Amino acid sequence: MYFSFLGVEIIKKQHAGSFLVIRSFAYLRAGMRKIIHIDMDAFYASIEQRDFPEYRGKALAVGHAEARGVVATASYEARRYGVRSAMPSKTALRKCPHLIFVPPRFDVYKEVSGQLMDVFLEYTDLVEPLSLDEAFLDVTENHKNIPSATLIAKEIKQRIYEVTGLTASAGISYNKFLAKIASDYNKPDGLFVVHPKDAEHFVETLEIERFFGVGKITAKKMHQLGIHTGADLKMMSEMQLVQHFGKAGHMYYENAHGIDDREINPNRIIKSVGAENTFETDLEASTKMTIEFYHIARRTWERIETKAFYGRTITLKIKYTDFEIITRSKTFPVPVDNFKFFWDSAKEMLKHIDTSQKKVRLMGLTISNNEEHRPLSQEGIQLELKFKP
Repeated sequence: MYFSFLGVEIIKKQHAGSFLVIRSFAYLRAGMRKIIHIDMDAFYASIEQRDFPEYRGKALAVGHAEARGVVATASYEARRYGVRSAMPSKTALRKCPHLIFVPPRFDVYKEVSGQLMDVFLEYTDLVEPLSLDEAFLDVTENHKNIPSATLIAKEIKQRIYEVTGLTASAGISYNKFLAKIASDYNKPDGLFVVHPKDAEHFVETLEIERFFGVGKITAKKMHQLGIHTGADLKMMSEMQLVQHFGKAGHMYYENAHGIDDREINPNRIIKSVGAENTFETDLEASTKMTIEFYHIARRTWERIETKAFYGRTITLKIKYTDFEIITRSKTFPVPVDNFKFFWDSAKEMLKHIDTSQKKVRLMGLTISNNEEHRPLSQEGIQLELKFKP
């Protein structure tokens, strides 16, 4: 049986009561989508360098320099020293002793993000923001009737510079997966196109770390299986990948074959914001665990502020070394709008989880239940935390 799936020819053959799926890179021109991924270059840091000339050309980090601080964004001058987002400030300063720290100004970043959205909407209504500084655009049909997605991307980059004074990088392809990877190829101020005819070679030559959902831990596991590139990943069957990586195996298999059927969702509703970390070495109950948990909380809070998502429910997730997962949640009468209360609440929840018997493989924090209420700072009340062990 033959059918078209996102411009990719798929052949399904029934075998032994099930379907064997054979995917190829035989592209059908009809119905091919034109997707652009726009990603701003060192967004927060670039805004600070734009607004304060004394920071231009300097190694700059947006964040806090205190012992438990975390880098939100680093300028490209700082990145040359190995400074990266989500890196502990202490580590960043060790790599770059002359690093300048500036506190984040989220109100300014949100204002600039609104300007970016206005630019995107000049070309298409199918805009899916991923954060303040990046978005997917479907320009298959566009307001200016420009047939080339590459020309549209060039125009958008120029418009962004005219409106904000900032540079952006653009990736263009026929699906989200390829467009997002392409936008990272020639940063900063880059533009990269993955044409359908080049997609097979492009995916095969990708390092496995570039695939969506492949972090340090997953990459290490893939390396142990002999998977280092897209070509290696493509050699694995879908069943093998699911056996080794669970549900994510389906995505890895499809991405290795250039398949991503996700449509642009302009009305995507954020239901929760969070962060988690799978540790390279399983942790025991110790000061180190508390420090790691603090960094997760910091990263979560920065995402909360970036998205202005102040929810009422905090959820803690723990995965033990034997892969047992437990969660604990606490819902408050009003949204959590300051980090101190968020961190104190998370620490209290952690105290009621037994980490003395088994090592911990993963820790995570999320906030959800984003309803319209007055923020905590305006309530002037003291909330008592009660948790069931």
